[in-house]
Amino acid sequence: MTRSADEDPPLSTPDGRYIVVRGRLWRKANPDLSDADRDRFVHDLMNARRAVAQARRNDDADAEQAAHAAVDVAKRHLGERGPVWWTDEAPDLNRHMARTTPYAAWFATIKASRL
Repeated sequence: MTRSADEDPPLSTPDGRYIVVRGRLWRKANPDLSDADRDRFVHDLMNARRAVAQARRNDDADAEQAAHAAVDVAKRHLGERGPVWWTDEAPDLNRHMARTTPYAAWFATIKASRL
C-alpha cells in the first residue's frame, strides 16, 4: 500500500526511533546510514517484498521462505530489525502498542489533538 501525495506522513515518536501505525510502534531505519546505503537497502527490501508476492502467487513455499529471509536481511541492514541503532541502552519497543509504552502520555496527547 502506498501513500498518496496528499496523505500525512506517518507519525514519528519525539526521539525519532519509531513511526506509529494504527497505534503500534515500528522501528525506523538507522538515521546514520549513508544515502547510498539506505537507497541500496530499500531497493533490496522492495525486491524481496516483490519476491514474496510472486512466490505466493506461484504457491511456491520454498521461494516464499527465501524471499522472507531476504526481507529480514534488508530490514536488519536498515536497522529496522536486529540490534538497536541507538546507544542509550533504551529497550526496543518495536511492534508494541504505543499506549502501553513509555510513549503512552505523548501518544495520548497526539490522539486527543487529532480528534
